[in-house]
Amino acid sequence: MVDGEAPTAVHASGRAPEKASEPTERPTASPRQRWLVLAVVSGGLLLCGVDLTVLHVAVPSMSRDLRPGAAQLLWIVDVYSLALAALLVTCGTLGDRVGRRRMVLSGFFVFGLASAVCAFSTSTAQLVAARAALGAGAAMIMASTVAIIRVVFTDDRERALAIGVWTSAHSVGATVGPLVGGLVTERWGWGAVFLVNVPVVVLLLAVGAHVVPESRNPVPRRWDLASAVLSVTGLAGVVYALKQAGEHTGVNTAVLVTALGGTALLYVFVRRQRRLAEPLLDVSLFAARRFTTATLCVIGCFGSYVALLFFLTQWLQQVSGYSPLHAGLSLMPLAAANAVGAITAPRAAHRCGNRWALAGALLLFAAAYAVLALVGDAAHYGMLLVPLLGAGYGAGIVMTLGADSLMSAARPERSGEAAAIQETSFELGAGLGVAVLGTVLAAVYRTGMPAVAGLDPDERAAAEESFAAAERLATHLPSDTAAAVLHAAAQAYDRGFTAVAVIAAAVLAVTAFMAAFLLRPRTAEERAAER
Repeated sequence: MVDGEAPTAVHASGRAPEKASEPTERPTASPRQRWLVLAVVSGGLLLCGVDLTVLHVAVPSMSRDLRPGAAQLLWIVDVYSLALAALLVTCGTLGDRVGRRRMVLSGFFVFGLASAVCAFSTSTAQLVAARAALGAGAAMIMASTVAIIRVVFTDDRERALAIGVWTSAHSVGATVGPLVGGLVTERWGWGAVFLVNVPVVVLLLAVGAHVVPESRNPVPRRWDLASAVLSVTGLAGVVYALKQAGEHTGVNTAVLVTALGGTALLYVFVRRQRRLAEPLLDVSLFAARRFTTATLCVIGCFGSYVALLFFLTQWLQQVSGYSPLHAGLSLMPLAAANAVGAITAPRAAHRCGNRWALAGALLLFAAAYAVLALVGDAAHYGMLLVPLLGAGYGAGIVMTLGADSLMSAARPERSGEAAAIQETSFELGAGLGVAVLGTVLAAVYRTGMPAVAGLDPDERAAAEESFAAAERLATHLPSDTAAAVLHAAAQAYDRGFTAVAVIAAAVLAVTAFMAAFLLRPRTAEERAAER
């Protein structure tokens, strides 16, 4: 809650209830059926969380097999979260119309099929397309599960408990993803990190088909195809331009045109939402400074957190030679501190007020990134432990209180629209964090590669493409030259990670000051204007 205002009913990830006035069918369910439904939807959310981070530790071994370029690697990693973010609102609206049970079960099918395609992909393009389909399946699952819970659990106390379990499933999945990825990759290879989804999905489909009741909104909102196309293509254009920018020196015309085209489509999307009586995304909520500020805090924090998970796993494996399992285990203090931060966030808000607790947590996260930039050494894990604990704890508080601030900034009758924007903010933050900071790392790596004697221009260009490309090149060089190439690549990657840490620290510091000064309680004039 914002200082001086009543708390909003939000659970740990901040997803709020739909509007109480929204009409919906409420099929009756036995106690056993209710908890089986919860097991199905929570299991689906657990898988969605795992797949957000499970690939991180498998990237080096995957890169050796598929040989993606720097921009292609970023697409592989975060096209999942970007597709999920782009389709969440659309899938939620469609689920209200065609039936939430149908939407969730279809999502499980798409998720399982896409997982199998990911596991057996033999090219970068195939894996990117399969990961996008995986994100679409996850959006279908996530968009309707909480609505199903509210339909099935009619008792307020049971519903609160069910939503708490449902929420923690996604957080637990994202937290254990790197560890699961490390265990599976080391034993069976990178493709197996996707294949483990298949038997779980089959089980969820079998049980869900029998226990999940169908429900839909008798008065569904209109689904606008043009708005969906504008938002997805506009976002894709901007992100594509960001990723490609890291592979080019100077201004590239194609990249610039794509960026401007994507921006123009997003502008048209916003204009269209303002004119529609039933917009796909209610952008008028962003007219409130507190709502916009809270949304930016959530995007900045979650984007920085997921990026830290991703780049740390690469840094530890590529610079220090950690195994996938060792890298996954090394992230557990970060994940544990994140869980502690989420649990203790309400206490921090009670003692300091939501606004100051949020601002302080953002500053703590920024300071942790700054320490990593200044003294972080991948060869000495002990030097990383304290900043990792600080980063995890600060991010845990921000994810909880930032979501609460976002929801409390919206009027109660608009909580449904605010919740949709909030869920999208988390996933969009994850995708943009890796996209933007990954582009920075790729550019710094390419330009910061030290000169290595004995390389011709083509070999140097190959070494500058990515660390994995430098490793492949080293296998065809004399031992002394190969060692020099790997040492230069490690130095370049280390510089890239430092640049990423500095930028992330700056972004988090800016959001901390925004939270402190812009999340103040509404004035009497603002309250009167909102009535």
